[in-house]
Amino acid sequence: MVFITESLIRKRAEHNEGELSTLEEVSLHQQDIERIEHLDKWCRELRILYLQSNLISKIENVGRLKKLEYLNLALNNIEYIENLSGCESLNKLDLTLNFIGILSSVENLRDNIHLADLYLTGNPCVDHEGYRDYVIATLPQLRRLDGNEITKTERILALQKYDRISKQIEELDEAYAQKRKSQVDDYARTKSERDADENFWERRTEYTPESRLETHESVKKKRERESKDTKTEPKPVRQYMGDDGRPLNCNEPKVDFKLYESDDDRNIILDVAVFRHMDTSLVDIDVQPTYIRVSIKGKILQLVLSEEVNTTRSIAERSKTTGHLVITMPKINVKESRTTEIKSEEKKSSTPSNYLELDSRPAKSVDYTQIISQNKKNAQLKTRAIPQKERENSANFIDDPDVPPLI
Repeated sequence: MVFITESLIRKRAEHNEGELSTLEEVSLHQQDIERIEHLDKWCRELRILYLQSNLISKIENVGRLKKLEYLNLALNNIEYIENLSGCESLNKLDLTLNFIGILSSVENLRDNIHLADLYLTGNPCVDHEGYRDYVIATLPQLRRLDGNEITKTERILALQKYDRISKQIEELDEAYAQKRKSQVDDYARTKSERDADENFWERRTEYTPESRLETHESVKKKRERESKDTKTEPKPVRQYMGDDGRPLNCNEPKVDFKLYESDDDRNIILDVAVFRHMDTSLVDIDVQPTYIRVSIKGKILQLVLSEEVNTTRSIAERSKTTGHLVITMPKINVKESRTTEIKSEEKKSSTPSNYLELDSRPAKSVDYTQIISQNKKNAQLKTRAIPQKERENSANFIDDPDVPPLI
């Protein structure tokens, strides 16, 4: 038997940081709960309460929830509608697939003036003749019954039939009560026979609250036996370091990432696609000279680096647009490569040059004071005419006056 405990509610109230006094919505479905308790004392601000798919047999301890608007009790063992008049704000009630056979118990919902939606599908009372007309006439505040909207014409006709239908419903309720009494007696009498008969669970039986409980216990015991028979092999322990002490690559959280070098070849950058709305407090980073380890919700992403990095100057930040985690790790050997580059540039600049240099470190051999005079000399040399020598005639040359000269 599962009880509603404070730890269970706090576990289900993670969206409200585990606080019970201000909790407005809680889901306690599929917990095998058999009784409603403590909620009206610990969670007075509840507006939505999910209790479907449990083993609850009675509606109780919810009368103090004045702000409760939606109560879901589908798939339980409830047989009677009661103890809901204190839920003043109740707007929607779901009692689908229970064992409510006394249809006249819907009269206990008359005080819930804000009740607009009621679901009784899958209950024995739905099979009563005149079921829908009786519920519509009994609860004038209803707007929808079993998901179908109630029209004005339907309401008027139901009120006209109410006197006749109410007597018929009373007789059907009495007949159902007698039937339930005989079911309970038969169940208690045949308990020893069921325990002795191995083939009992293979035969078709009547669906009652008692049979549902017994089926649940039988399935539970079967699962326990199967879990004992199946030996679960222990998971291998994850190794982050090899036998020789070298770090290993692993990606336990299975997140996308990019490991690349910056354009200036000075930094190694790791871009991890962590969940955009995940709190940064759930991420832990450990930068080592030869590898980096990122812990995301306790799961390790470890990558080996191609070069040694400076751990003290590494920077980690979250992207404001994508939420990615970006870690910038400066290389240790970047200073040496930079000094060699500067030396090579100085050697090139030491060679003499006759042209005007635009580099930030101009060559010392250029005299800027003589630039104008030097340009004048060059212009004079270009403008000075160079005498041309005439070519001598060849030995076979014949000077024919009839031939015009070449132009």
